[in-house]
Amino acid sequence: MLQKLNFKPGFNKQDTESGAEGQWTDGDFVRFRYGLPEKIGGWNQLSISGETLPGAARAQHTWTSLAGERYAAIGTSQGLFLYYGEQFFDITPLDTAITGCTISTVNGSSTVTIHKGSHGLLAGRYITLSGVTVTGASDYTPTELQVAYEILTVATDSFTIQAARNEGGSGMTAAGAATVNPYVLVGPTTQTVGYGWGTSTWNVETWGTERTTSSVVLDPGSWSLDNFGQVLIATITNGKTFTWDAGATSARTIRASTSTSGFSTSNNPTASRLTQVSDRDRHLFHFGTETTIGDTSTQDPMFIRFSNQEDLNTYAPTSTNTAGTFRLDKGNEIMGAVSGKDYTLVLTDTSAYVIQFVGPPFTFSVRQVGTNCGLIGQNALSYSNGIVFWMSGEGGFFMFDGTVKSIPCLVEDFVFTTTGDNLGINQSSNQLVYAEHNTLYNEINWFYPEFGSQQINRCVVYNYAENVWTTSSLARTSYIDQGLFELPYATEYNSTALPNFPIQGITNFYGASTYYAHETGTDQVNSSGTTSIDAFIQSGDYDITNRSSGLGMQTGVADFRGDGEFIMSVKRFIPDFQLLEGNSKITLILNDYPNNTSASSPLGPFTVTSTTDKVDTRARARLVALKIENDAVGETWRYGTLRLDAQPDGRR
Repeated sequence: MLQKLNFKPGFNKQDTESGAEGQWTDGDFVRFRYGLPEKIGGWNQLSISGETLPGAARAQHTWTSLAGERYAAIGTSQGLFLYYGEQFFDITPLDTAITGCTISTVNGSSTVTIHKGSHGLLAGRYITLSGVTVTGASDYTPTELQVAYEILTVATDSFTIQAARNEGGSGMTAAGAATVNPYVLVGPTTQTVGYGWGTSTWNVETWGTERTTSSVVLDPGSWSLDNFGQVLIATITNGKTFTWDAGATSARTIRASTSTSGFSTSNNPTASRLTQVSDRDRHLFHFGTETTIGDTSTQDPMFIRFSNQEDLNTYAPTSTNTAGTFRLDKGNEIMGAVSGKDYTLVLTDTSAYVIQFVGPPFTFSVRQVGTNCGLIGQNALSYSNGIVFWMSGEGGFFMFDGTVKSIPCLVEDFVFTTTGDNLGINQSSNQLVYAEHNTLYNEINWFYPEFGSQQINRCVVYNYAENVWTTSSLARTSYIDQGLFELPYATEYNSTALPNFPIQGITNFYGASTYYAHETGTDQVNSSGTTSIDAFIQSGDYDITNRSSGLGMQTGVADFRGDGEFIMSVKRFIPDFQLLEGNSKITLILNDYPNNTSASSPLGPFTVTSTTDKVDTRARARLVALKIENDAVGETWRYGTLRLDAQPDGRR
């Protein structure tokens, strides 16, 4: 007797495998479209030379210059970079220059020693050299030494870097001259507990003793990125604000700074959690910023400051401008903000606020719109199709469409708890969570680190058009929707990989980020080659209903008694795929009792092609679950339905 197995779209991880009959319970690299599951699209590495960026990428922003040039800005834990014309450009701001340095080199070695007393630099810090002079004892030229480097070793009055080639001359000994320009410090690649002097409670330990434990948490190095016309606004989390003007002459050779082509941020606060440009009225907002500009000790996590309209550098309120300040009162810190249709939604760790432009004399109205709905991390929110979606640090997901609403979620325990097989989020790395929408498929993606991981390695997806949830192991530290570019762009971080841009003599101390275009092809394509994206989906248990019992035959009415009472015999199944390229594999997972997982036995996998009519089997079990998967390059699929030839085969 053929029986069709129909399943509801989306994952249900809140119920048991048996309780989720007729539903999908697990999967990886799949999505739902028009109610049917399918493998997600592939991704190809961007950049002509297969370059990777140093550190973990934590922010992305795309915008266009007045000349029509399309840019993507990528902020990593080590710097700020542009993607333009299939190439990367380094626009990382520089810190205070260190002058009066001398150089030592040795014949046959690429090690270059820079001498400067009390330089204060650490191994792993990035620098550039400028104003270089060399003596006749060296065959290096000033031009070839004036590039970017990673500091490899340090001493009290010197440090070493690695040149692109060996010294061909007899070498220099503390000769020549150079100016060292350190990259601005962004922050760590992970979210960690702070150790050291001043990080413990007052009067707990002796004065001047380094602390081995602390309640102070160091946020990961991150950025907030936005644009004011063609000018990029880049703010280091809890740090300074910089600009980069896409319209400047030879713009891609110029670094971001506090004063770029007439767009100065020299009067901006020097410690802000994040910044954002209000789209309609063009004010620059600083969230969680200083009450006294220039005094980092006055940074208030709930304080907001905004510039004069159309002016990036004026913050002092007067009777003739629209600059101003206000402080939110519900919560401990501002976690994030996003621009909506005609408002800015600001989320603290407990509450939601809406900021709307009303014009002089008040400029903005501020009203609280939600409580007990705080944001888990700076980038854990996204605006799409008139709605803001976010992940809450208090557990669960929320949306704002004029009213704050909780979103029912059938994978909530899986994401927020670690009981059983749940891969709950690492709450100690909450600032890593990154959300972005994928308008191609009406999805909001939240990328997060599972419990025990200090880097993103999981993803939970909400399809708001079909109101379904999925989870996967897709790990992306930043993501930008298609729009300016034809496809979504995302970054993957590998903590042990060696970056190859833009530093000379670099190590893998900070790992590397690879930039991908998503939803293209069926596989992962990067400088290492093409690899398969192994996708699968698995259903809850299906048990046979006795439709042919003696009672049913006597009355002429189907008898639906005995869910799970009868052992079923499965003789064959008939697959039905709406799309199948290459092969797919189908496995029947058999069991006699819901909790008897140790006795579960798979039947298969059976390889299925687009020409497969049926697959003959010999199986007996009370419960059967369905698993569909692929494991080879060039394969993709979209499941339709499946029919089992199953009938009662006695009781136990």
